Amino acid sequence: MPYRSSPLDLAFHALSDPTRRAVVSRLAEGEVQVSALAEPFDMALPSFVQHLKVLEDCGLIASEKRGRSRWCRLVQPRFEEAADWMEAERRRWAQRLDRLEAYLDRREAEDEGHDKSV
Repeated sequence: MPYRSSPLDLAFHALSDPTRRAVVSRLAEGEVQVSALAEPFDMALPSFVQHLKVLEDCGLIASEKRGRSRWCRLVQPRFEEAADWMEAERRRWAQRLDRLEAYLDRREAEDEGHDKSV
């Protein structure tokens, strides 16, 4: 059976690249023309467009042609899905750490009780 990435896997893969994260940060301010998005990056436009394709293919951004220009914008649902997953993981690890802390507190209290009886 071939490996198939979930949309969430693809989103995290897309966000693993610093150029794509910078694009997302810029698009958080509002939609932008591709040429303006590419401006701060030291790469050829076709290379930059490949980054946009990765972001678009995973559903983090959308683009549309208006006249002679292509505009990009963020697409919220994929970000919300990623944020929900991260929050669930954060809660799960916080619960684990709370249980570990309680266990260590009990052990420490038991050890102090043994020290007094000796």
